[in-house]
Amino acid sequence: MAVGRIGRAHGVHGEVAVSPLSQVEGRFRPGSRVGLDEDPDRVLEVVGVRLHRHRLLLTFAGIEDRTAAEGLAGRYLFVGAFESPALPEDEFWTHDLVGADVRTESGRPLGTLREVIQTQANDVWVAIDERGAETLVPALKELVVSVDLAGRTVVVREVPGITSPED
Repeated sequence: MAVGRIGRAHGVHGEVAVSPLSQVEGRFRPGSRVGLDEDPDRVLEVVGVRLHRHRLLLTFAGIEDRTAAEGLAGRYLFVGAFESPALPEDEFWTHDLVGADVRTESGRPLGTLREVIQTQANDVWVAIDERGAETLVPALKELVVSVDLAGRTVVVREVPGITSPED
């Protein structure tokens, strides 16, 4: 499960900016171990963490200079799904949603959920149909009718200009 995305190097001592994709408190505390790009053989240990402008700055064991840190830019940090706590009802892990079929209450297909964009207001689910048309669905209780993880289906309300053409 992806828990962070490494941005650019910060400074000259191996620090990197990380955009957290996890809301688990203490996920990146010193001593935490995270995988790099789903590679089970590449594990990084967090040795330092601090907050800087809505991002985390992390230092990893063995990444001691800017050159080494730059080699991590754009990569994702992972943990095993078993390391994540159970979620409250009506909340979902991103990896459980991606790949689900998205359709309206009337059954009109909007495509496959390909990405979850996290914004300050709410998540936005990106559905792409077979023609490549993209529908951006705000993940709001007023809009999402049901999520069936086992059946890999998401049903949303018809909303002109969002999930259906404007009248």
